[in-house]
Amino acid sequence: MDTKELYREILNEHNLNPLHKKPLSGATCVLDGVNPSCGDKITLNLKVQDGKIADASYTGSGCAISQASCDMMIDLILGKSEDEAKRLCDVFMRMITGTVTDEELESLDEAAALQDIAKMPARVKCAELGWRTMKEALDPKA
Repeated sequence: MDTKELYREILNEHNLNPLHKKPLSGATCVLDGVNPSCGDKITLNLKVQDGKIADASYTGSGCAISQASCDMMIDLILGKSEDEAKRLCDVFMRMITGTVTDEELESLDEAAALQDIAKMPARVKCAELGWRTMKEALDPKA
């Protein structure tokens, strides 16, 4: 199996069988994210306790990229501190623009499957939706 096929499989798995697409009771932070250019929308639910992301989920609708990216993001940030989640967001955004190191790319785990999205400019905002929403939820003044 070549790398592109593996990445496609990862994307499809997170889109068709998302682990985190569900309501979350007791969320301490809830924020809607919208991509007006294509209609993707999510509601991101975070349960932050003692500065760590104890639980998270999302609901919403949109293309496979936006939904899978959000699911992968939640996989990555669960149990992390707010600062680490924001750092991973920064790494993800720089991956999209092609300014990330190999070591940083590795820290994104399955989310690195979206690295080639930069070659599809119309889909970049789809991939970034969950990440932008999470960053805004954790740092509303940014």
